[in-house]
Amino acid sequence: MGCPWYCQNCAVPPPQGICFAHFSVVNGYCAKSPSLIRYAKQIKEDLPMRIAIYGAGSLGTILGAYLTKAGADCTLVNRNKAHVDALNTKGAVITGTVEMTVDVKAITPDEMNGTYDVIFLLTKQLQNPEVVRFLQPYLGDSGVICTLQNGIPEPGIAEIIGAERVLGCTVAWGATLKGPGVSELTSAADSLTFGMGAMEGVNQETIARVKAVLEQMCPVELEDNFMGVRWSKLLINSAFSGMGTVIGGTFGDVVDDKKARRIAQYVIKECIDVGHAAGVTFAPVQGKDIVKLLYFKGKGVKRWLSYHILPIAMKKHQALIPSMLQDLRRQKPCEVDAICGVLCEFGKKHGVATPFSDRVAQVIRRQQAGELPLSPGHTA
Repeated sequence: MGCPWYCQNCAVPPPQGICFAHFSVVNGYCAKSPSLIRYAKQIKEDLPMRIAIYGAGSLGTILGAYLTKAGADCTLVNRNKAHVDALNTKGAVITGTVEMTVDVKAITPDEMNGTYDVIFLLTKQLQNPEVVRFLQPYLGDSGVICTLQNGIPEPGIAEIIGAERVLGCTVAWGATLKGPGVSELTSAADSLTFGMGAMEGVNQETIARVKAVLEQMCPVELEDNFMGVRWSKLLINSAFSGMGTVIGGTFGDVVDDKKARRIAQYVIKECIDVGHAAGVTFAPVQGKDIVKLLYFKGKGVKRWLSYHILPIAMKKHQALIPSMLQDLRRQKPCEVDAICGVLCEFGKKHGVATPFSDRVAQVIRRQQAGELPLSPGHTA
């Protein structure tokens, strides 16, 4: 069944006519409508929103540092008391490709009070039912949750608080928590971007204001095809976070290991096959058509080209340590189901075989259970 939502400005039906395609069709207007652009220009220099970053670990600490430095009313929230204490006493210490220390305000969840205009959600997706219900009373009358999580979390959050309160955001950069209050930015400083979209009914001005907030850190692209953006991010994550976790290394280690790179290449192919079967139009990644660059059939020239393009594509993210590997090293449950398992499930649903993705997910689950080591030596 086709989706009835379309942009009143463009008068064009959503891509593929699929339901999730209207993530960024807001109040009848798409992300590129003049009304949204005008809102963004009006508030570019003004950040009146009360902001919480919930789950302020590796990514959230860096985001919080940038927003606080820009003058935003921003509170970092984390359950780890040692991390919160370090943030309050020594500031957010950012290392890696950017070096800075910023005095920030940090609290534990039990210290939250009042309401927020936007809560940036950075906890693990498997905690969402509990976390979103906890956060619901802290949303202002027109407050929204903007999820920066992996996978495809928006529909589940919308079931709890309503689609009109949900924004989605993909994060095209990586970080590693080095200790209490210290986070290392592992992506090149000139490669940092966000991709943002909304479910139906979200107020246009709210979208523009949240976009303006995030732009205090790096460029933000409002996406008409937000589910295409989610799937493009899933493509990168399932391949490189998946194989990086399997071999116990960075994204750079995956492309340097011939067998690991080949497996990642086939995970990418499976993701594209599954996405196309689900009616998804993959969005460009930082201006590049990843399907055109990386998709192949058989063992011809296209497969050879995509294999040799991968090191170039990952050049600015070589030092990125997969979040799943970071979790397993800390003996915490990882997001294997949200990053790898979701691809396998969509494959089953649409009749597309995913043997490489199935195997990667299986190995990571065994690592999580302590049956396989978190070190190089096996490649699925």
